[in-house]
Amino acid sequence: MIRSFLIGLVAGSRAMTPLAAVSDAAHRGALPGAGEAPAWLCHPAVAAATKALAAGELLGDKLHAAPDRTVPAGIAARIVSGGLAGAALAPRRHAILGGVLGATAAVGAAYVTFHLRMLAMRRYGQAQTGVIEDALTVGAAQAVLLAPRSVADRSGRLLLG
Repeated sequence: MIRSFLIGLVAGSRAMTPLAAVSDAAHRGALPGAGEAPAWLCHPAVAAATKALAAGELLGDKLHAAPDRTVPAGIAARIVSGGLAGAALAPRRHAILGGVLGATAAVGAAYVTFHLRMLAMRRYGQAQTGVIEDALTVGAAQAVLLAPRSVADRSGRLLLG
């Protein structure tokens, strides 16, 4: 369930990146853990469309006319993306909880990352901070999908799974 929460955090920064990453992994049959994506998320057209939307979001974010991620439409997109990606990464019997975790994390992270971006933009400008945020977001989405299924400490307690 940690993956559902973490992918939601990624959605707080970029709405479409998590859904594109999860859809692409599902399409390739590489969805980690016990995640069982719905058939429509695995479809090649969905994988291609979500990647195109994610690329458009990455490019559009650098424009001065780009809306803040905290406007209602931006929050709604993050709720949907974080929820769908979170549900797909959860075991099927916990898909609803995974979706709630992903959506909730996305909303919280949207406000935190917005604040951090505004601070960084004052010093470095919009395009530079956007490129760095893009790299961190894409990298984080990939890290969530590529992380080992579980990591146990020496006592055998599960730390990630």
